[in-house]
Amino acid sequence: MGVVLLPGFMLDAGMWDELAPLLAPFGPVHHGDLFQDDTIEGMAARVLAGAPESFVLVGFSMGGFVAREVARMAPGRVRALVLVATSARGESASQQARRQAIAGRPEGQAFRGMSRAAIARGLHPDRAGDAALVDRLRAMGDRLGGAVFLRQTLMPRPAFDDRLGEIACPTLVVAAAQDALRSVAEAREIAQGIPGARLHIIEGSGHMVPIEAPGELARLILGFVDQAET
Repeated sequence: MGVVLLPGFMLDAGMWDELAPLLAPFGPVHHGDLFQDDTIEGMAARVLAGAPESFVLVGFSMGGFVAREVARMAPGRVRALVLVATSARGESASQQARRQAIAGRPEGQAFRGMSRAAIARGLHPDRAGDAALVDRLRAMGDRLGGAVFLRQTLMPRPAFDDRLGEIACPTLVVAAAQDALRSVAEAREIAQGIPGARLHIIEGSGHMVPIEAPGELARLILGFVDQAET
């Protein structure tokens, strides 16, 4: 038993500080390592190697990409899958161009810390001016450093929409109505593609749902898993 949490791009276990204690009914909390591999499949294999035999799996943003693959690879081990503020779409042309541009830079020039403006864009407008929160999120990227930035940035992100039907475990898809990075439409596509999946939209939160709305997210997860197992 237990719960495995998979963080977003250039975020570490600190992003779960508010949510993790609220998931105590599931047992021990495990933080998936998304920092050493440069493919979704490699990350998923590492997560499975370090996870308990049976677990609830929560993937946020980029972590949702990995969570989908974990659930596909080991459906018998994932009691329930929760996908938060994520997408099954492939990269756009502009995203591919950005990856290629970064790949062409000298390694030492690739990472100078996450932009405060980019971080603020991921928050609800009411929190975008919260300097302490922005600094907290930026510090996670600083701790992870340039090597992780390169691996996560250059990691291919192929479309997964045609494979959603392979996910067989109970699945909850959560979106934020005010998410400027991942749309409700993307969440709806995932929910429609996974057999039996449920969709919930949280109001009053930007992209950083586990930090901006931990109480509501925890209630959704606990309630969903309880219903799925009764």
